[in-house]
Amino acid sequence: MEKQKFKPYVPADSVLSELTFKAVFLGVLMAIVLGAANAYLGMKAGLTVAATFPAAVVAMAALRVWKGNILEENIARTTASVGEALVAGAIFTIPAFVISGVWDRLHYFESTLIMLIGGMLGVLFVTILRRSMVEEADLPFPESVAAAEIVKAGQGGQTGASAVFASMGIAAIWELFKNSNGIQLIKDYTHQFYQFSQSKIDMFGEKVTYGGGFLFETPAASPALTGVGFIVGLRVAAVLFAGAVMGWVVLVPLSIFANPALANYVANGHSWLEVAQQVWLKQIRPFAVGTMIVAAFYTLYNLKDSLITGITKAIRDLQAKKEHKGEVSRLEIDLDFKKVVWAIVGLSIPMFFLYEYFSASIVSALLLTVIMIILGFLFAAVAGYLVGLVGSSNNPISGLTLSSLLIAAVLLVLLGVKGQHGVLAVLGVAGVICTSAGIAGDMTQDLKVGHILGGTPWKMEIAEIIGVIIAALVLIFPMIAMDQVYHIGSAELPAPQAGLMALMAKGIVGGEMSWPLVLAGMFFAIGLIMIKSPSPMLIAVGMYLPFHSTAAIFVGGVIRWMLDTVLKKRNASDADRVKAENKGVLISSGLIAGEALMAVILAFVVLGERLSGVERLVNGETVSSLKYFAVQALGVQNPSVILGLLVFAGLIYLLVNVPLKAIKK
Repeated sequence: MEKQKFKPYVPADSVLSELTFKAVFLGVLMAIVLGAANAYLGMKAGLTVAATFPAAVVAMAALRVWKGNILEENIARTTASVGEALVAGAIFTIPAFVISGVWDRLHYFESTLIMLIGGMLGVLFVTILRRSMVEEADLPFPESVAAAEIVKAGQGGQTGASAVFASMGIAAIWELFKNSNGIQLIKDYTHQFYQFSQSKIDMFGEKVTYGGGFLFETPAASPALTGVGFIVGLRVAAVLFAGAVMGWVVLVPLSIFANPALANYVANGHSWLEVAQQVWLKQIRPFAVGTMIVAAFYTLYNLKDSLITGITKAIRDLQAKKEHKGEVSRLEIDLDFKKVVWAIVGLSIPMFFLYEYFSASIVSALLLTVIMIILGFLFAAVAGYLVGLVGSSNNPISGLTLSSLLIAAVLLVLLGVKGQHGVLAVLGVAGVICTSAGIAGDMTQDLKVGHILGGTPWKMEIAEIIGVIIAALVLIFPMIAMDQVYHIGSAELPAPQAGLMALMAKGIVGGEMSWPLVLAGMFFAIGLIMIKSPSPMLIAVGMYLPFHSTAAIFVGGVIRWMLDTVLKKRNASDADRVKAENKGVLISSGLIAGEALMAVILAFVVLGERLSGVERLVNGETVSSLKYFAVQALGVQNPSVILGLLVFAGLIYLLVNVPLKAIKK
């Protein structure tokens, strides 16, 4: 049976304005805003949320005021999603420079160059691959189809922007009154250490006293983390939380109990709470990293058929591009192939100088540059194929990045490049690969949405290039501000994937690694795989993150389950179910953006006060002017935990009742 010819929403012969200033300007603005929000979320929770849906909704609402059309909305959405994709690659790798200790702070020039080179390569690689991935490949593209349907529905007048903006405002205000640098009336979470009764165990005829206990924490009063849990659903949230339970309620108490010498720290003035936190930080986290390593390669192994197919299509498409003479239809026109190839060659020059600067070795820099171009293209194909298969939210770019990091690390050791220069060079390779793969996956999704709607490929590719350039130049600033105020690698910004990259780079090239703990974590992952445990990677991330963060994500998953249960009991139709779920996802996206953006704004406020010499003291501690106002004017000495827990009642209303009301209208 002959395959039916595809017909886009906007026909090829339609003449509509598309790559306009207002569309690109709006897209760039959203790229910066959503990118900054995702930078905070990714470093705090180890997860990022695809910007395609909120970007599509905001673009429709804004361009309706500016009398824009559907193709301009498509350009704005395409440009906007670049910020999230670029920062997703950046936060998985660039913070590793700080965590590993090779940088004392984030460096603007080097970080920007990594994002710029990686992002541009991602766009150029996908430009070569567009035809095979978007048009010819028989892939479902679940998120692309959903985004296109939202845009089509928006042409009828209902954009969903009110839900996004209202929830953004609610979450921003909540964060203002919760953040330690804001008007802190609300305490994010509380914890308590519960001691075990002492046990005496006979070891070789000697009685040894064991004790310790376990640390209990409440879920973080975070609309953003709860929104993440709602979006990913109960299954994913439960697996992540299972990792937290294993780490905090099993491994931490076990480590304390098995090491009676830790009681000496308590005798010397430290609390059991501090001991438990140190055990998690110094022992459980390296164990979790070992689990992540095996889990990353296991994920890639499970996707081996998809990876081989994606790489095969990429290589085959290179030849097809050479033979392609060009089509008359605007829907078939990409950027000129020869210019794209020369642009890739041109980008290899600054890449070489960057790697030479990191490694202090011309031979190593040349080898790394060649490897990066080859791996970058292959991984771009893989990322694009996987996005078409499972969506950008499930794109395993951390596994791809870890693979490239290990290859680069082994080669550098063989070349004799070790120590700080070796760590810098390895992380530089990982940064470029990760941002390239992140952009490649996102752009493939964007091009598929444009293909469905009838967008012009070369115009979307130009919009992506503009978005990458501006986002790369700007997005490092909020990351620097957050590092200065919240500190990368702390419980506030744990940056789990970057921690993994840092540990691997230091362990292989720098010669520093807690190998017994890492190996134990690797065998733990093998055990999980043998019993067919769902997602060992998520379990490892759950162990690596603070308990209160994963608990809040789990609460979000439970709220999503509550909505699904009510819909099932009411025998809701497929259309009503999708409508309610989309409403909940849009509200969750607003909650994530609102809280994260307020945290970023407060970071800039505090940083500005420090630079200008403003000093407010409360009990001998320097605090922000807003915190000073809360203490002096409002008399708030101890923020309320009870108020924090009340947020979950409000979130149940927002994420269950509001979507249910939406389908009644």
